[in-house]
Amino acid sequence: MVEAQSWTTRRASNPRLDPNNDGGDRVLDIPGTPTAEDRLLQQYDSAPIPPTILTAAIVASWYLSNIGVLLLNKYLLSFYGYRYPIFLTMLHMLSCAAYSLFAIKWLEIVPFQQIQSRRQFFKILALSAIFCLSVVCGNTSLRYLPVSFNQAIGATTPFFTAIFAFVITCKTESPQVYFALVPVVLGIVLASNSEPLFHLFGFLMCVTSTAGRALKSVVQGLLLTSDSEKLHSMNLLLYMAPMAAMILLPFTLYVEGNVLAVTIEKGRRDGFIVFLLVANATVAYLVNLTNFLVTKHTSALTLQVLGNAKAAVAAIVSVLIFKNPVNVMGMTGFAITVMGVVLYSEARKRAKTTAH
Repeated sequence: MVEAQSWTTRRASNPRLDPNNDGGDRVLDIPGTPTAEDRLLQQYDSAPIPPTILTAAIVASWYLSNIGVLLLNKYLLSFYGYRYPIFLTMLHMLSCAAYSLFAIKWLEIVPFQQIQSRRQFFKILALSAIFCLSVVCGNTSLRYLPVSFNQAIGATTPFFTAIFAFVITCKTESPQVYFALVPVVLGIVLASNSEPLFHLFGFLMCVTSTAGRALKSVVQGLLLTSDSEKLHSMNLLLYMAPMAAMILLPFTLYVEGNVLAVTIEKGRRDGFIVFLLVANATVAYLVNLTNFLVTKHTSALTLQVLGNAKAAVAAIVSVLIFKNPVNVMGMTGFAITVMGVVLYSEARKRAKTTAH
């Protein structure tokens, strides 16, 4: 005769039978549902790469992609003689569209989001136009200015952001924040007056690019505010990139002529240009991808700190590679601008902490 067995359950532990139970009730332990934090720790424990090394690799990739795209743009537009910044920017946009589609649809790095309305579509189209202006002007400036001076001007983005935020949204900052912008402007004035390779048109293009970048951030926060219209940065790039390419197409045909035929002919004579263009377009996408990965694995504040240091690193690397002349006054002005950006970031952080 088989003896009937009874079971008792207990949660929050692994299932097991009590070996010391000789005929009474046997104990079956049912595991509790793991929390999100427990699952994250399990993922890290089972990951082939330790989290610290993974984060360091992502940060290094961010630096390499951000500095790499600057150096490749400079080499193509100034040294190699490929003088088509609009077409080059359009290649960047097509690359970002293709890689974004692959990363979201097939790799599923983030959930796919659809455009919900015509209103949202036109808002994204407006952002794409501003995005085009900023990137084209930035690439054009690299034809005439050294990367070091380009980065010094680009570091003044917080100054333009504060101006546009006040003009468009009437948003004001604390006096400490505005005071921190003084060295940002002072430094770039010193750097401009002492830049050996100063070029007025290149300077105006770089200032326009910097202002466009600031305007995009303000307008993006203003347009895509509702929960139904907010898009993840990678999904936003997926929609903005092809729109930007379509906007740039008539401009590159009108301004740069039969650029596609010229590029094909250059590729036939020298295959290295094909490699340069493909590498340049790929790195342009990696800039956006690593921005997302750094924010995901660290924080938005860390990305901001890295951005402050990136300008200085890019300037140093470009001087070492391209050997453009620098002087003490220019380096001092650049240092003052970067220090002002750091002070601005700290002042904003303290202002937010006080407000909360």
